[in-house]
Amino acid sequence: MLGAGGEAEIMKTNPHMTTLETERLLLRQFCESDLDAYAEMSADTEVMRYLGTGQPLTRAEAWRSMATILGHWQLRGYGQWAVVEKASGAMIGRVGCWQPEGWIDFEVGWTLRRAFWGKGYATEAASASVDFAFETLNRPYLISLIVPENQRSIRVAERLGERYMGSGEVRGQTVSIYHLDRADWLKRPLD
Repeated sequence: MLGAGGEAEIMKTNPHMTTLETERLLLRQFCESDLDAYAEMSADTEVMRYLGTGQPLTRAEAWRSMATILGHWQLRGYGQWAVVEKASGAMIGRVGCWQPEGWIDFEVGWTLRRAFWGKGYATEAASASVDFAFETLNRPYLISLIVPENQRSIRVAERLGERYMGSGEVRGQTVSIYHLDRADWLKRPLD
């Protein structure tokens, strides 16, 4: 549940299995039963348009992507969660903290299945991830890397309080870097 300050309630079963819960969503570790929904999302050309190479993934590539996400948790102690819509139990996407080797910096990112766009889920899940980054991981700042044409993600970043700070390159692709400092996060209005 969202607390009075908007932060997500954090439930821990062990250091590598953190789960977050918001009003409408559960953010939990990926499991093998998520593969069908994750592969569907990863094969959708519109979803993948601004991610990675911009190309959809095969089912086997989607499985490897899930395995990479789980491995990131083991190696870094944080990572991306499977996002589950509590009302339906559907796995609707991924969101969370990300900094694989060679990455520009500590990032909060989000990707949802297209059927779940336009419901505020990306902002809700990403907000819980931002709270986790500042409250639990004690990060001084975070970034989000967004392809400049991805207006939907830019709007999410701006709703989170992130500001454009310049451009960079990830795997040969130019990205806009959106940035949020802990001090600015602390100044956010609390509901």
